[in-house]
Amino acid sequence: MKMAVLLSGSGRTLDNFHERLHNGTMQGSIEVVISNKRDALGLEKSRKYGYPAFHGQDNEAINKILANYQVDLILLAGFLKLYTPPPTLNHAVLNIHPSLIPAFCGDGFYGMRVHRAAHARGVKVSGCTVHFANQEYDQGPIVVQKCVTISDEDTPDDIASKVFTAECEAFPEAINRVHAMGIDYFWNLRGVK
Repeated sequence: MKMAVLLSGSGRTLDNFHERLHNGTMQGSIEVVISNKRDALGLEKSRKYGYPAFHGQDNEAINKILANYQVDLILLAGFLKLYTPPPTLNHAVLNIHPSLIPAFCGDGFYGMRVHRAAHARGVKVSGCTVHFANQEYDQGPIVVQKCVTISDEDTPDDIASKVFTAECEAFPEAINRVHAMGIDYFWNLRGVK
């Protein structure tokens, strides 16, 4: 599958994708990288890796850029806005969330907010969820989840570090599953709209 990566920040997940594509442990190819932040470090990294990289400030601008590329799957890699894809890619947006959905998810739960909430609640496990995105936060079909154990001494930063390590395994695994089984398989599995 040909993939587009949408990001808002440093591009740590893009680093992981690039490494795994080059060592053969992740399927597909990255055709374009787009950020809603003009000065995102992830755009600089994209250019260094040789991927076309663009700033798109909103859905309309992003979709206009995507129209110039053949893309089968859109990867939200730390993209911090609700994204509406073009109709032809409506079910082809894959996102990663830093908790085990349905815990600590939905509108307003992203990044360190998730880890602070998990810490405040005193959870003993956390993790990440790779899921297809729809027009409701964190409601699309789940592809992969990974758990991490949380100790009583862990700070929110410790939790974030553990979860990001799990994300580095989960997102490529989910991409490989989508490549093997197809996008429709996951949407049809639970009848999610």
